[in-house]
Amino acid sequence: MSRPLRIAPSLLSADFARLGEEVTSVIAAGADVIHFDVMDNHYVPNLSFGPMVCEALRPYCKRGDTPVPIDVHLMVRPVDALIAPFAKAGASNISFHPEASEHVDRTVQLIRSHGVKAALALNPATPLHWLDHVLDQLDLVLLMSVNPGFGGQQFIEGVLPKIETLRRRIDATGRDIWLEVDGGVKADNIARVVAAGADTVVAGSAVFSGGDYAASIHRLRQAAKDIAP
Repeated sequence: MSRPLRIAPSLLSADFARLGEEVTSVIAAGADVIHFDVMDNHYVPNLSFGPMVCEALRPYCKRGDTPVPIDVHLMVRPVDALIAPFAKAGASNISFHPEASEHVDRTVQLIRSHGVKAALALNPATPLHWLDHVLDQLDLVLLMSVNPGFGGQQFIEGVLPKIETLRRRIDATGRDIWLEVDGGVKADNIARVVAAGADTVVAGSAVFSGGDYAASIHRLRQAAKDIAP
């Protein structure tokens, strides 16, 4: 791989009764980022964590004395009212869906005004043209490779060309914008996801379902090196 790969375990697949321990365990196992899915049962048909849970987990999100980024993915509508609470709770970056914002540029600016990195999240059928006028203001773009709402879904193969197109657009900016892919990424398809251009991969069940988190993360990293056609 020509670029480093960041593995971001999704807490949606963790043991909710032991979230602090789970965060500590996956970081010790080699996680680079902690992915924090926020669902409101309106924009997506599920309900998950709020800012109080994020704040409670912040002390666990560190490797030694070094903070590990908390990657907050807001699957909520409306979105603006939750940005300040999550920024205060410790979010390193906040991604939101353009369909959930009345004014995408305003929401991006709101995130940045709190000193948090801004990201746009695009569903499988959401076109890349949403990035046309805000890409230069973003620190990360999250491409969903499942329809959001539930963990454990199958990877949608049609997202691979979209990753390739976005990789070219990001490279053309000359900026360090993360390209994150979320949904159904496992050891048997991560090589194609990385080959298409992803540098950050969200992995839920692929990390948490195996029991041995270090082995699961190692398996993903090794598989990513096998660039498949």
